[in-house]
Formats: sequence, structure tokens, C-alpha cells
Amino acid sequence: MSKRIAYFDCFSGASGDMLLAALLDAGLPLDDLRADLAQMPVQGYELKLEPARQHGITGSHFDVIDLGQERPARNLSLIRKILAHTALPEPVLANALRVFTRLGQAEARVHGVGLDEIHFHEVGAIDALVDIVGFCSAIERLGIAAVYASALPLGSGVVRTEHGLLPVPAPATLALLAEVGAPVLSDEARGELVTPTGAALLSTLATFERPAMRVQQVGYGFGTKEFPWPNMVRVWIGEEIENAPRGPRALAEHAHAHGHTHAEGEHTHGHEHPHEHGHDHSHGHEHPHTHEHEHGHSHE
Repeated sequence: MSKRIAYFDCFSGASGDMLLAALLDAGLPLDDLRADLAQMPVQGYELKLEPARQHGITGSHFDVIDLGQERPARNLSLIRKILAHTALPEPVLANALRVFTRLGQAEARVHGVGLDEIHFHEVGAIDALVDIVGFCSAIERLGIAAVYASALPLGSGVVRTEHGLLPVPAPATLALLAEVGAPVLSDEARGELVTPTGAALLSTLATFERPAMRVQQVGYGFGTKEFPWPNMVRVWIGEEIENAPRGPRALAEHAHAHGHTHAEGEHTHGHEHPHEHGHDHSHGHEHPHTHEHEHGHSHE
């Protein structure tokens, strides 16, 4: 039986909200997500899913509305207790804890403190809990056995955090990506394109390559910031094609299997090779504004 997989096309970066929005747009019912998240002993928030449209493309925008209650500074121990008090499937809990643990370890290295001293600040806010637990729950609900992701553009400039203005990508984001050797793209975008939560989810749960697959569902998850291109994550969901030849080799094998020979000068193939992500990153556009970094989701 073919394995069900998901590929996240992150040509405009990735945040937790955008990744989850893409899965909702691909067919995950919001009521199912709401029911799963309601198992956490955390209240005082609402989930908002709205249609979105940028540059002629439609999709979904997902947001977590904090109803203004005081939030405790959550360290990894408290996160672990919150997850332990739910009846969510074991794979969901295990993946969510892996993501939070790596995020905490990255923050601890960056700030030179022990893991237990990390209180997550922005990324410990309610929306990060929703994004991380919600993403892991969505993967389980959709029957996705493996996650893949494209190379990531990171943006440039500075971002406002609990620690003041920091360079883009944020230090925790860069630490998370460096730990797994994640591929990054050259880009000239001003602003934060990959948030710490987005980096934690992808670097923990995804393999950075585009797999051979039969695409069956597509979802578009939008951020709110506007760029000269659609600010979105695109998810492809479908069946893995096992042992599939890769790229030009597959074409060559197909040609030889049909007995075609190509004598020198006989004819050539004018194959065009489009950018893997359908997007030119040489924008040359400058956006000289800083981006507020609320709850680790300034990309929104």
C-alpha cells in the first residue's frame, strides 16, 4: 500500500500559522482541529479560519485570537504537563514534545542558559501551542506518514523580539535549521520569512527534498504581510511513488527503453527546467520596515 505523504512548498518561507492554514485549506475540517486542541487544559483563545486571496490566488488564512488573559511563562516542564493531560494519540504528543524540546534547546544555546531556564517568551504563547500541537494533530488526522519540505528563503533585516531587535533570520531559527543542515535559498526579501515555530516544525518533522508522488490534494496557507509575490505556503498531499527514478535520469531511461538513439547533430531536446518552486527570488524589492515579532509569528 502506498504511503501518504505531504510536501510543503515554502517559496515564501514558513510560519506555524501558515503551515497549519495550508493543511486546513487542503481539507482538514476546522471542527476536528478545534476538538483536538480543546483537550489541552488551556483556555482563553479562539481559532479563526478565513478565505484569503493574494495576487489572484485563493486559499486560507488561519489565526489564533488570544482573548487577553494573562499567560504564564511556560518552560518545557509546563509544556510537558499540558500535553500529558490530553487524550491525543501518542504520535501527536510525541511529535509535539519533540518540536518543543528542539525549540527550547535552540533558544538555550543561543542565550547561553540551561534548558530549564528557557521560558519560550514569544514562542511559549498560546498561538505557538496551537500551531505546534495543531500541526502534529493535523498530520495524524490526514493520515500523513511522512513530511517533506522545500528549501527555505529566510529574508533579511531585523525583527523585534522579547530580547529587542535581532537579525533575520532570528538566532533560534538559524540554530534549528543549521542543526539539520536545512537547505536555504538566496533571496533579497526584507523581513522575516521563516519564524522560530515554522523552523522548529519543519526541521524536526520534515525531510528537505521534493519526493516523487501522486498529488491528490493541494492547500494554500497565507500570511497577512504583503510582498510582490503571494505570501503563502503551498502543501501537496498524495501518495508516495516508491523507487521512482529521479529527474533527467528518468527521462533518459524512458527514451532508451523505447529504443531511441540520438546521433550527434541528429536533434536536440529544448527542455526547460523551471525553478523548483515556481518563483524567482531575485526581486530587488526593498521593504525598509521592521516587523513586529509577536509570539514568534512576525511573518504573519
